[in-house]
Formats: sequence, C-alpha cells, structure tokens
Amino acid sequence: MTVEQLTLGERRSPLSGFQTGSPETVQLAEVPFLTMVNLRVDPAGPAARRVASVLGAGLPTEPNTVVAAGAYAVLWLGPDEWLVVGPDAGVAGAAALVSSLREALDGERGSAVDVSANRTTIEVGGPRARDVLENGCPLDLHPRVFHPGRCAQTVLARAQVVLWQTGSEPTYRLLVRGSFAAYLSAWLADAAREHLL
Repeated sequence: MTVEQLTLGERRSPLSGFQTGSPETVQLAEVPFLTMVNLRVDPAGPAARRVASVLGAGLPTEPNTVVAAGAYAVLWLGPDEWLVVGPDAGVAGAAALVSSLREALDGERGSAVDVSANRTTIEVGGPRARDVLENGCPLDLHPRVFHPGRCAQTVLARAQVVLWQTGSEPTYRLLVRGSFAAYLSAWLADAAREHLL
C-alpha cells in the first residue's frame, strides 16, 4: 500500500502484524495502537490526588514500578513523571483521557500529553523470553530484582525502550519508538532463533 492509497483515518502500525516464535520457548508479537499518555505532576501535591481520582488508583512513587488503574497501567518514569498505558482508545479516547488529566491538574504545574503515536509495543513472552532479552539488555532481569509490576527505561540492542514485565511466565512489553521498531523486531527475531525448537 502506498501513502497515496491510505485514506485519512486509516492507521498503520510500524510492524504491521509482526509475530513469530514458538509457544514452547519464546513468542514475539506487536501490540499496536496502545493509548499512551505522558504525565508530569508533583506527586505530593493536590493535583496528584485529583489525577489518582481520574485514573482510579494512586500514582506509583517507588522507582521503576507499575500500578494497575482500571483499564490503564501507570508506569513510573521519574520522580514526577509517569506513562499511562491502556488499550487502543483511538484518537478521541486518548484525547478524552488527556483532557480529564489536564482538568485534574487544575492550573498546577504539570502536563498530560498524548504520546500514543510515538511508540509501538512489542510483547516478548514464553519460558525463554528472559534469555532473549538478556542478550542485549544491561539490566539484571533475574526474578528476584525484576518481576511483574516492574518497569525501567533502558536500552535493548542499542535501542531505547521502556521495558515492562507484565507476567510471571515471563512476559514483557517493550515500548519502542516507531523509527526503531523494525530494527528491534529483527534483532529480537534473530536473538530468539537460538531458543526455538
């Protein structure tokens, strides 16, 4: 499909149906079009409490942790920065979430910005998922330090990612900029090849 053939309103993910692997060892798949909102707010201020009311859960304040908030997950990125991640809500749904969060800020210093189009998500799961990631990630991913409910901004195969462990199987989500998605998916597929049956 060429750019001229795309009509306004059609969306195309950076990896367009990427999926590979084996259920017995490791599976790789894109999870496209997740809603992502970058949130900045003083965690000790009254706006943080109003934001928590909008999300249905408090903001995580422990570094590199994730809090479930209804349909959303809130990932800690820094002392006053979070990434709110949820299912595909389309442009209108993301705009509504941003609007609600901005209203909760109520003039206090902070921001809520839709960054959904900035990244795509690659899910890596299966018994050998950790082994594949350890081939190119400098973090210690052993379950005693990195487990479900943990996230980190890091590099994987020299690409900047937000790494988030979502399940103990183990299952991870890699939030990567669209411009690095093809490179990273090819690297992951190659790294997974040695673990396939």
